[in-house]
Amino acid sequence: MTYQQTLDYLFDRLPMYRRHGAAAYKSDIGNIVIATQHLNNPHKKFKSIHVAGTNGKGSTSHLLASILQEAGYKAGLYTSPHLKDFRERIKINGKMIKEAEVISFVSNNKAFFETLELSFFEFTAALAFDYFAKQKVDIAIIETGLGGRLDSTNIIRPELTIITNISLDHTTLLGDTIEKIAEEKAGIIKDSIPIIIGRKQRKTTEIFRKISKERQAKLIYASANNKYKTDLKENYQKENVSTALTAISQLQAMNWNISEDNIINGIGNTLKNTALIGRWQTLSKHPLIICDMGHNEDGIKQVTQQIKELHYNKLHFVFGVVKDKNIDTIFPLLPENAEYYFCQANIDRAMEAEELAKKAIKLGLKGEPHTSVKQALKAAKKNATKDDLIFVGGSAFVVAEVL
Repeated sequence: MTYQQTLDYLFDRLPMYRRHGAAAYKSDIGNIVIATQHLNNPHKKFKSIHVAGTNGKGSTSHLLASILQEAGYKAGLYTSPHLKDFRERIKINGKMIKEAEVISFVSNNKAFFETLELSFFEFTAALAFDYFAKQKVDIAIIETGLGGRLDSTNIIRPELTIITNISLDHTTLLGDTIEKIAEEKAGIIKDSIPIIIGRKQRKTTEIFRKISKERQAKLIYASANNKYKTDLKENYQKENVSTALTAISQLQAMNWNISEDNIINGIGNTLKNTALIGRWQTLSKHPLIICDMGHNEDGIKQVTQQIKELHYNKLHFVFGVVKDKNIDTIFPLLPENAEYYFCQANIDRAMEAEELAKKAIKLGLKGEPHTSVKQALKAAKKNATKDDLIFVGGSAFVVAEVL
């Protein structure tokens, strides 16, 4: 198999939440248990940190990986989704897994994995575990894909668990209230393993207190810490930095050798060390073009607040969402004084641009539908002057196509 054939196999032949939504979501983690047993349980051969949450888990994971890398550790990093290259999901010290490793793993295991009908995420989680074990990482930061309790990554026994925050997202799968979603995310809390909560929220406090007590897990809320400069430019990264620093303090208390200089350099060079993309990323300066992956109510609030702090003449907003997104709660959060370019990413889950535009216009937003993300951005560039701002977002898939 070539690398492209391998990717086609993963994306086209296996059911995948990323493309098909609820149809690809599984209600147990039995398959990944059998798959990793077949691989001789690679997830038990390295230390790890498990990270869940609605927003910020990817950035928090990258911050942690950067600090640990600066401390001299061989740090694995497993995150999702990818934006440009599938291999972004699996890195060691900022370097993506090699294409040959992906080809070899899929070729050697697809026959057995087909008998299990592994999902895309189960397959890639198994690949990550196997790769980190073979490469003998000192520690791997493992981000959940969806939820926590039933997530394919929830077979590890980590040094720490982290839940960044809870907001409404994937409500058809995880529950339609903050409390229900919190219970799903809290499924990663393990017996006697410290749990760090990134944001203290009234609706989730009792849930985390109860579950951590039942599992005799030390419960720690992140302390605000903004004394370190980071190369992540968004204001909302302050919360993620505080969460990562609280986790590092716990690792230090557990005798991990991490110095103040390691922290300073790790926080300050996260983009450089980990090649993180798609978070308030500047694509052009004249006009200013920025993209960001914020895609749910909490994420859109943070994006719009950040936009308010910028200086520009006119705002052009390239915007697309997936079908299962509750846009009735998102539209009121969007800037009214913007020209919108409604679009749909090239995936089955994308909401049609025409439908999106009709609903938006009814709520007073001005704009036109476009046949693709590329066409929407092209139209925005044509209409924008050098002093305007073009923002691209609403969905990670929209950002991925722009990048």
